[in-house]
Amino acid sequence: MAYTDKFQQLADTAMTQVQNVSADQVDALLKQGAVALDIRDKEEHDTDHLAGSLHVSRGKLEMNIESLLPDLNTTVLCYCNANNRGALSANTLRQLGYVNARYIAGGLKAYRALG
Repeated sequence: MAYTDKFQQLADTAMTQVQNVSADQVDALLKQGAVALDIRDKEEHDTDHLAGSLHVSRGKLEMNIESLLPDLNTTVLCYCNANNRGALSANTLRQLGYVNARYIAGGLKAYRALG
């Protein structure tokens, strides 16, 4: 998908401001209590998602996250298909006070590529 320059600049900036985790770290982090947060649209989530993940579409994130995850210390692993929306969402969560918000580098595609 071709993104506008401004959108990509926002996403690139977000990627420098939040920590990412590699796809091969996801399962271990989930076992330690991290929460996977699928921020894609409902149709994308319905097609495929990480087992046990919460779903809040990017457009509703700021409005709904506190009721789903009231603990600001929760390790949250935001993901989309690749990087951009996951990084933007993790950055937004950091701005809301979620000190352990991260994004899965490469998103669901990278995770699924592990087999």
